[in-house]
Amino acid sequence: MSLQIGDAAPDFTLPDQNGDPISLASLRGKKVVLYFYPKDDTPGCTKEACNFRDRWEQLKANNITVLGISKDGATSHNKFINKHELPFTLLTDEEPCAVASLYESYGLKKFMGREYMGMMRHTFLIDEDGKLERIYLKVKAATMADTLISDLGLS
Repeated sequence: MSLQIGDAAPDFTLPDQNGDPISLASLRGKKVVLYFYPKDDTPGCTKEACNFRDRWEQLKANNITVLGISKDGATSHNKFINKHELPFTLLTDEEPCAVASLYESYGLKKFMGREYMGMMRHTFLIDEDGKLERIYLKVKAATMADTLISDLGLS
């Protein structure tokens, strides 16, 4: 069954780039952007992360927490964060990508004519009460943060 706007966001606990556990429940009272992405430091994923970085002050000023989620581990996340000066948290959802599966963001993808299992580029906005406020399944990596800010009417 597909997640719908208004549904309770599936709770989870995942390690961040420092190995510290972060739970969605601990962020109640804030809006949370969960963005799932395939791999650290690849062209599309870098564009998406840098768009969130470039809009960070605007998001932070509106009490919005950003969490990026991929299969990559702490070492990879730290390199990615340092290289691109990312001010937000990256979480590791290792195989079999249990959290991405809860959010239906892990599945069959096509690449160069072949199918494989991988992390989908999806973004979810969770409201202060832990409910799904917006769902983006067709993400343009270079402008995801811009789209979100525009849709929320933030200045």
